[in-house]
Parts: sequence; structure tokens; C-alpha cells
Amino acid sequence: MRASLRSLLCAAIAVITLTACGQSDAPKTAGAPPDMRRLTEEQYRNTIADVFGTSIKIGGRIDSLVRTNGLLELGARSAAITPSGLEKFDQLARSIADQVVDPAHRDILIGCAPPIADAFDEYCVRQFFTRVGRMLYRRPLTKDELTARINAASLASKNLADFHQGVALSLAAMLVSPNFLFVIDTTEDDPDHAGQLRLDGYAKAARLSYFLWNSTPDDTLLTAAEKGDLATASGRKREIERMIASPRLEGGVRGFFADALALDAFETLEKDSILFPAFNLAVAQDAREQTLRTISAELIAREGDYRDLFTTRRSYMSAALARVYRVYVPKTANWVPYEFAKNDPRVGIQSQISFTALHSHPGRSSPTLRGKALRELLLCQKVPDPPGDVDFTKFNDPKSEIKTAREKLALHTSQAACAGCHKLTDPLGLGLEQFDGAGQHRTTENDVAIDVTGDLDGVKFKDPATLGAAIRANPAVPTCLVSRLYTYAVGRPAATDEQGLIAYLQKRFSDEGYKYPALLRAIASADAFYAVKPREQTPPQTAQESRP
Repeated sequence: MRASLRSLLCAAIAVITLTACGQSDAPKTAGAPPDMRRLTEEQYRNTIADVFGTSIKIGGRIDSLVRTNGLLELGARSAAITPSGLEKFDQLARSIADQVVDPAHRDILIGCAPPIADAFDEYCVRQFFTRVGRMLYRRPLTKDELTARINAASLASKNLADFHQGVALSLAAMLVSPNFLFVIDTTEDDPDHAGQLRLDGYAKAARLSYFLWNSTPDDTLLTAAEKGDLATASGRKREIERMIASPRLEGGVRGFFADALALDAFETLEKDSILFPAFNLAVAQDAREQTLRTISAELIAREGDYRDLFTTRRSYMSAALARVYRVYVPKTANWVPYEFAKNDPRVGIQSQISFTALHSHPGRSSPTLRGKALRELLLCQKVPDPPGDVDFTKFNDPKSEIKTAREKLALHTSQAACAGCHKLTDPLGLGLEQFDGAGQHRTTENDVAIDVTGDLDGVKFKDPATLGAAIRANPAVPTCLVSRLYTYAVGRPAATDEQGLIAYLQKRFSDEGYKYPALLRAIASADAFYAVKPREQTPPQTAQESRP
């Protein structure tokens, strides 16, 4: 008996010790072959801001990524840079480099100057590119890379008779290099497992930083990689805790939710200005910002339950949004905390303009689009696209005696080819029908009272508030977040052997009160987050095997 108790005690101490040292008890996986991912536009902008400061302006745009499995981050794996795309990157690079060396920035960002005006100063250039190159490439420059940058700056300086323009041209070349534009999984032999690979310290630093901060590693993280700290669980734990405590965590939260909620669609959103005169570009920009501010405040500042995002009345308000919400804030106010009244139908982020206006048509609301978005974005349930031969004549007939969207949608549910999908989307989307195509509140449609009752997977609701409660209570909501956040973190779809890990993360998320920082910590601490394996080699075919 005593031996048994002693064994249990020793086991408990071992678990505590391993946890204290940063060892995760998450299931291990084989990982995936090393890969490379192009920076998203937001990551590109964040990286430039973190390396050179927020006063450096990025005026242009880069080619969009293709949304894959619901995430732009997954599309980054297959992104190629076309000639026209490279031209956009080159224009941005030249603009950024010119600002870095202009009189307003050079003293701080370059940090040195030649003793003789416009004469080339190799020592100064070497210092600059050693420091900046390490941040841009997320690792120290190799000897050859540093020499190339110095030589390029020297040649350009002499040809232009301008030291700073020479530095700018050499810097611009760095900003179009694949080493900057792509996050590359560099590997090394795993000393603890013969014949296996592991990410090197710098690749681990980049993976951590773009997951937690949506930006490049800082000096402290790169130093930890250089010293080998990220090769140990305890070293990673120290850095993860530091990064989660950092104000930069908000950038990572915003990056994930902007991607997961498809808020990039605001870039192409159009509304009928005659029907919705209050909706303009400022409203569209602020609607996106309102939701991201709400999420950051609830999940990070308050460290609340993730599910409360769908029932909270707390938010933020700008003067532009106030016109659409029909509430008062001072015209001079930029962003002020705002809480919708208890009798207000605005409950949860799904009732904000970022959702109701985004998932509508230019001239009217759409219960189908809203229901589809709720299913796909919040529950991870794919809704099939409509068949190509759907007859919309009766639905769009302006002379029709049918007055409400609910009555019109009944036409689709009566058609066998449409009924299956519409039964998934419409009962949900109709719960938000009191918000028009611009997200403005209304109680009638064509002088007929709007019915906002419905159900979510058998749970009935009577208005937007009880719809929010039904979403909050649906078990698919937190499990969807976990699986989507994990695929976002590793930049690829989850492999078959990772389903046990995701189940573990889902249970841990539940046990820890659905706290988002705790979920970030669990993913970043898991060995699976860093796991890589060699690419499978395809055996060469013999002449006979290759014969048709």
C-alpha cells in the first residue's frame, strides 16, 4: 500500500515538475514537411511597422491571397508571386526604403552617417544591415548576404553620388527577397531523435511570433533562438508567457479574427447609396474596427469567456458608426466605449454592422447569406453553394405581393433542390432580419412586421438576443474556434494524426473556462506546434513502369 502511494506521489511530482518546466502533456504528432508561407498583407504591414516604426507609410496594396479552408493564412502556403505582383512589392520596397533614409528618419533608423557627406562608409552600412537584416529575415544574415548588401550599397552610392540613396536601393532589394516575403521553415537534424528533423530556433521564433503577434519576432525572441532556448520546453515556456503578457498580443488576436471572420471582404463591399445614404467608406472601415476592438477587449483585456462574444452588449462606437446605429456620440469622438441598452436588439458581434452589412446584398438584407456565414464562420459547418439553375424570378419580382424575406424564402424551401441548404441557413439568418442591408435596425419590411423567430439545431429563439444565447450555448462554437485556430497556427489543414491533439485542446479550452489566452498558450506549448517531418521521396520509375 505504501509503495503504491509512493508511486502515485512520485508520478504526481513528475507531472508537476514537467509542467513547471514547460513540458506540455498534449498528444504528440508527426507534423508536416517543412514549408514556406507568404506574408499576408497585414503581416507585411505589421512587420514594417515593428522594424522601422509606425511613421513609415505603406501607400500601396499587394496581391490578395486565396482563401483556403476558410482562412487566408492557409492560402499563403500556395501563394506565388506573379510578375505584376513582384512589381507591386518593388514599388512598396522603394517607397519604404526612401522613407527610412529621408532626413526625418535616417538619424534614428540608420543610426550612423559617413564622416564626409555622401562618401561611402562601410562600417556604418555594415552596422545597419547587420541589425536590420536580422529583423527582416528573422535570422542573422549570412556572411555572403551581408557582403552582397554592402557591395550593392557601395556601388549605388558611387553611381548616385549619394550615400543614403545607395543604402535605400540596397535595402529595397532586401524587401523584395523571398527571405523577407516568405516565412520559411528552416530545419536542422534533431539531436535527440536520430534521422529526424526539427525546426531550428529561428523558424520556431517566426512560427511563434506570427501566431501570437501576427508580426516578426522581436530582438528578445531572436536572442532566445540564437542561444538555443527555444530548443527546450522550459525556454519556450518563458518566451510564450512573455509574449502573451505583451501588448503586441492584441495584434495577433486581431489578425486571427480578421481572417477567421473574413473581414477582408470589406475591401470590396458595396452598398446602394440611394437606399443606404448613411453607409460610406468610413462606416465600412469603422465597422471592421469596432468588431476587432470588441473582441480584443472581451478576450484579452477582460480575459472573458469566448462564448460571451455572442451575448455581450459592450462595444465601441465612432462618430461614423453612430449614424448607422442611430445612437449619439460626440462628433469629435474617435472611439469611445459603448454599451447597448437592455431593450436594444444589438446583442453579440453577430448583430454588429461588420456582420449584418457584410453578409447582405448591396440593396437588401439576406437571411440566407447571414445564416450561411453563421454556420461556416462560427460553427465550421460547410453549406453547399446553390445549384446554377435556381430560378430567382419570383424572389426578385418587384411587383410580387409577397412582402417579407421570410415569405419569399418559403419559395426556395418548397423546391427540392434548394430546401436542404435553406433549412440550414434561413432559420438562423431570419433571426437577424430586423437589420437591413446596411445593418440599420428596423421593425417592419414593406409595412409588415418582421418575424425574427427561428431555431439553431433545435434550439428555438424569438429575437436577436435569444439567437445570441443559442449561439453561445451551441457546443460547435468553441470546438470550431479550437480547430480553426490550430490550423491558422500551423498554417495548414490538420493532419489525420492530429485529431487527438485537437480533441485534447478542445477539452482543455472547456476546462479552462473558454479563455482565449489559455488556448493560445496550450497550442504554442504543444510539441505538435513545432513538429516537422522529412518530405516523402517518390521512388524513381523504371523504364517499364513508366511505359503507358
